[in-house]
Amino acid sequence: MDNRDEVRTFLATRRARITPADAGLPAYGEHRRVPGLRREEVAMLAGVSVDYYVRLERGNLAGASEQVLDALADALRLDDAERQHLRDLARASSGRPPRQRRRRSDTAAVPASVQLMLGAITGAPAVVRNDHLDVLALNPMARALYAPLVDGPSTNGGRPPNHARFAFLDPASREFWIDWPRAARDTVGVLRAQAGRDPHNRALHDLVGELSTRSEEFRELWARHDVHVHSGGVKLIHHPVVGRLELSYDTLPIMQAPGLTMLVYTAPAGSPSADALQLLATWGATPTTAPAPTAPATTD
Repeated sequence: MDNRDEVRTFLATRRARITPADAGLPAYGEHRRVPGLRREEVAMLAGVSVDYYVRLERGNLAGASEQVLDALADALRLDDAERQHLRDLARASSGRPPRQRRRRSDTAAVPASVQLMLGAITGAPAVVRNDHLDVLALNPMARALYAPLVDGPSTNGGRPPNHARFAFLDPASREFWIDWPRAARDTVGVLRAQAGRDPHNRALHDLVGELSTRSEEFRELWARHDVHVHSGGVKLIHHPVVGRLELSYDTLPIMQAPGLTMLVYTAPAGSPSADALQLLATWGATPTTAPAPTAPATTD
């Protein structure tokens, strides 16, 4: 993943989505050769010279100050995730060698204390994943919740379950995620943001290459250069055993193991989703548990 290409395309795609009217600028002439703003218009809005902005958009963010990055983010109307992505791209452009990180490919990478924490969480699904969305450890409720992912074909070859492979390579994901298009966009956005933070991450590079080769939908979403921060929200899931689940989730970075994150899913007490989670816990505790798409499912 070449950082200059990342910078160039990210800035160009952000510029293309803003019209002069959006920015409060007059649109001179009826025929504009470019969608969105021109480079000189972005430069004016950001308070920098046209030559300097052209250099930035050609991929050279090295040396750009925080003030310049903030002005550029304001001019391009970047959201919080995009602002952080711009800073990450600038940091990667600085020429500093990437921090070497041990590749976490199995549950041995999850600290023992975190494994104990997972086991202590008995009332909610909890899962640990790495920064390229491999699922590395789960408590029993999460194992039951993620049954279609954990037992699906994306784990062939002894690989850990991976959210992105599941979303784009396993047809079961389109039933599991009720709003699959949103889940797909969010998944790609998380990977794109990680690519900005760590452009030399070999595991991420391999994953993106695999998905780009095997999924046209992934290729199209990846080409948009949209980024997403997966900090919390609501997931709508259709589980093959307990039916519809509307779950809140929160992500908790594991400070002692950079690159690992814990996700915990919850539902309000007394809600249909809370009742379904309890049923899921009972089903997951059965020794003979297996994903059973033909098993009776609850209905709303």
